[in-house]
Amino acid sequence: MTVIILTSCPPGLRGHLTQWLLEISAGVYIGHVNPRIRRRLWHRVIELSGPGRALLVYQQPGEQRLTFETHDHDWEPVDFDGITLMRRPTQRSTYNPAAPQGWSSASKRRRFARRSPNTSTTRTEQIPPS
Repeated sequence: MTVIILTSCPPGLRGHLTQWLLEISAGVYIGHVNPRIRRRLWHRVIELSGPGRALLVYQQPGEQRLTFETHDHDWEPVDFDGITLMRRPTQRSTYNPAAPQGWSSASKRRRFARRSPNTSTTRTEQIPPS
């Protein structure tokens, strides 16, 4: 069994794949083809995919009984002690060193206002009579 999953690929490629495989959902193709046809289809997918991504899953002897191939995909297949796993990309930190660090000016004013009692800037002092 062969499964090909396309994302953002041109309609011409989708039409080409329907000659050999069944489209069971948008961009998902499934069918039984021999290894020679599967290799040719995969090369055709790589040639015609343009800005899109593609994922190929097919049967292979072994513990998992299947294997993966990817094209322009963020996730990549990795062999881990004979088992193929899909490695997700790590999340990048959103830390921006150019962004100002610390408290904002408004926050500083609010904290200062809470700490000190409400005092006026012009202080009138009682002058004793002479």
